Amino acid sequence: MQFSLFLHMERYPGDKSHQQLFEELCELVKIAEDGGFRTAWIGEHHGMQFTSSPSPVAQLSYLAAKTERIRLGAGTFVAPFWDPIRLAGEAALLDVISGGRLEFGIARGAYQFEFDRMTDGMKASEGGAALREMVPAIRGLWQGDYSHQGEVFNFPTTTSVPKPVQQPLPPMWIAARDPASHDFAVANGCNVMVTALMKGDEEVADLARKFNTACADHPEMERPELMFLRHTYVHDESDPDGWRPGAEALNRFYRYFMAWFKNDQKAIDGFFEPASEADVADNAEFDLETLHRNMMIGTPSELVQRLKGYEELGITEYSYWTDNTLPFEEKKRSLERFIKDVMPHFN
Repeated sequence: MQFSLFLHMERYPGDKSHQQLFEELCELVKIAEDGGFRTAWIGEHHGMQFTSSPSPVAQLSYLAAKTERIRLGAGTFVAPFWDPIRLAGEAALLDVISGGRLEFGIARGAYQFEFDRMTDGMKASEGGAALREMVPAIRGLWQGDYSHQGEVFNFPTTTSVPKPVQQPLPPMWIAARDPASHDFAVANGCNVMVTALMKGDEEVADLARKFNTACADHPEMERPELMFLRHTYVHDESDPDGWRPGAEALNRFYRYFMAWFKNDQKAIDGFFEPASEADVADNAEFDLETLHRNMMIGTPSELVQRLKGYEELGITEYSYWTDNTLPFEEKKRSLERFIKDVMPHFN
């Protein structure tokens, strides 16, 4: 099993400046590289302070100059927000700048708040059409002269300038949840990234089943990689209640997540108020014990056992998700514990 880091500048009312948050993000990536993580993933979001990430290319290009080995992943570009020619060129330029370390992740998008502002109100559920056209368009542009006539994108013959360094092409990843997305990814030779969000390991097993079904349905294709993304918090073996700060932090995080997903507030300077504790009182997924059980929260030995189970499901990359509302120093301590006490159990 490979390990990767998934992170954003995570900002809340009264928090630090974006400059300081970016410096802390870079420090976490450097710790991950020194600790043997394969990839650092940064997503794309717009107008939302709690995931301050309008340009993964800009952040990853800076990190390319500050790191040596760790691969640099867009996790993920939101297909409906992009023109294929521009995305192909910017991603290829990142591959050039980084000396061939680009991991290209793409998704249909999720937050209606963003679609209302980036796509003139397109329904977020309709973003899959852009994703399905974007994948062949990006590959065609990277390979040479290419034209595209589709329902979403239309452009005459052109090419990506520059071209990627990696041969034959940079790895492409698709964020998938439903069976059709898994099938599309495997049929098109793309790796797959999944997350169970707040759900437990039964959801992880179901996502792995969907992936395995897609692989079985396409025996002509080489089996792609399967990455699983999960909020992670490691506490010391000697502290039996050490899980509680992690669970409390993720309760806060997902109350913010719920508010943004519901999209029924007026954003003030990019901030929403989180869903209240009363709003989630009847939702068992917000219970601290449930969060302890469902999220990757625990001692190193507990996490090793969970990860071994994921390995048996066929997951080839585990992505350690840092977003959780905790202070930077606590995020840093947890990541260092993971590197020191969990990763040595996997070769």
